[in-house]
Amino acid sequence: MATWIWEDFISDSLGCLRRTVPMLLTLMILGLAALIGTSESQTGCYGNINKVDTTGASCRTAKAERLSYCGVRASTTIAAKDLRAMNNYKTIIKNAGRKRCVDPAVIAGIISRESHAGKALKGGWGDRGNGFGLMQVDKRYHRLVGRWNSEAHVLQGTGILVSMIKGIQKKFPRWTKDQQLKGGISAYNAGLRNVQTYNKMDIGTTGNDYANDVVARAKFFKRNGY
Repeated sequence: MATWIWEDFISDSLGCLRRTVPMLLTLMILGLAALIGTSESQTGCYGNINKVDTTGASCRTAKAERLSYCGVRASTTIAAKDLRAMNNYKTIIKNAGRKRCVDPAVIAGIISRESHAGKALKGGWGDRGNGFGLMQVDKRYHRLVGRWNSEAHVLQGTGILVSMIKGIQKKFPRWTKDQQLKGGISAYNAGLRNVQTYNKMDIGTTGNDYANDVVARAKFFKRNGY
């Protein structure tokens, strides 16, 4: 009788293991896939924003924001002021980032610079009526898509950014991916032709600091959930 009970116990235990092991393997695979997906959504396909060098906002940009200091500190302060408003669009920013394979923090950095997360707009418009939406898509050069604060609009703006990054990749194939990312951000403001050298790419952009300011702001948003 004792032998039968022991054999039955072993049989039940093996059956339990056969059911449990595949389930555990499945959970492990799903967890790994989730981690990989999260990593991709955070860094995107076009370089790592945390590895991009930056001097931050110029004193001209900082002065316009009523700050008495310049550089990365100024960019960080400006971005921090925009964080609450930016969080209203966090979902659509992350969705656009995932669909275009662009770091959401970079998108947020551009939105902060372009429209202060919508706070600087009047009825969705800025730049004397030429710039539209959170990412200030210029109506003179692009057919506008979606409402000013919609995912469709952010997708369009992010798509324009991607085209600029790819243009920089072709123009400067020897630059690293991180350098090409920064060049694409600069070109988003002033166009591909304006980017001539790495160190002086921002000369000719608004405030002569566009990419450096956006990169510094993006790093702030990266630290704050984007």
